Amino acid sequence: MSTIVLMAGGTGGHLFPAMALAQELRRRGHDIQLMTDHRVASYGDGFPASATHVVPSATPSVRNPIKFVTAGMRLSGGIAVAWGMLRRIRPAVVVGFGGYPVFPPFVAASVLGIPGILHEQNAVMGRANRALARMAKLIALSFEPTAKTEDFAEKCVLVGNPVRDRVREVSDTAYPPLDPATGTINLLVFGGSQGARVFGELVPSAVSDIPATLRARLRITQQCRPEDLDRVAEVYRKAKVNVELASFFDDLPKRMAEAHLVISRSGASTVAELAALGRPAILVPLPGALDADQKNNALVLQRAGGGWIADQATLTPQSLGTRLTSLFGDPEGLAAAAAAARSQGQPDAVSKLADHVERLAQKEISA
Repeated sequence: MSTIVLMAGGTGGHLFPAMALAQELRRRGHDIQLMTDHRVASYGDGFPASATHVVPSATPSVRNPIKFVTAGMRLSGGIAVAWGMLRRIRPAVVVGFGGYPVFPPFVAASVLGIPGILHEQNAVMGRANRALARMAKLIALSFEPTAKTEDFAEKCVLVGNPVRDRVREVSDTAYPPLDPATGTINLLVFGGSQGARVFGELVPSAVSDIPATLRARLRITQQCRPEDLDRVAEVYRKAKVNVELASFFDDLPKRMAEAHLVISRSGASTVAELAALGRPAILVPLPGALDADQKNNALVLQRAGGGWIADQATLTPQSLGTRLTSLFGDPEGLAAAAAAARSQGQPDAVSKLADHVERLAQKEISA
């Protein structure tokens, strides 16, 4: 048994693949510990680690010199904290999943001579991973190609983006049959806090505009911000639509598997789960990202025929309503898109990544 430290920022996009790897490595008998930031309380309650260590971190802002200096000082302090933790833990390997919360502990591991693997979830290598790449023994990629990896190509290996056990458990669920005239249509809508707000404004109005006969067949499950629940529910009530609203769904993988169509952001974990489950989606990338990572993630599914990108800046209730009417009127097209999405899934990603971790750990033990 080896002790392995996983490093992931406190957001779902980074924590979910780390969680998947932790589940797999624990099945193989290893002790897993997590290093993360203060946001872990929102996501990491169920993280399968024997210990969780919170390391100070910050995201530098080149646009604000004061914040840049402050972030640098906090990152330096985080390196010192992580150095002390890692000296006590003495892991065989560390694995980082991107984001600046990984920066302090990964640098500290490098200083201590502990070998490390970086995993990149997105189709564009993130800034933190690019800054850490020269310290890594291996860089595991989710997409081929991944932009901005050219300087580190000799270290890169394609493994895919690991998905959690709860996703893998329903990944064999067949695409639900959809009667072209009378069958119930399951529409699932979810996103992070910003996505929930935008979708809460757009989707109910879009659904209200589609033909009444089609609207009557809809069964909608939608994530909303708590402050939007009453307003969104009222719009759907007036439109006479069957809807379930909540600010959080703890069984989201199951609901994804039951869906005929998904509307969501295109974060790396979302795209990986849609592909693993084989579900078509209208993908609305988070606007304003420096590297346009969500757009590049969404392009992978769109190019394969498994999804459709909708630019938030130009998306309106009318255009979304037209798109929904067209898609729901073409059951065969939706089923084909589901198959195309599934063709991009990599259900063995977590096993591949775990194999690389074990090989590196064995080299360290044998050295």
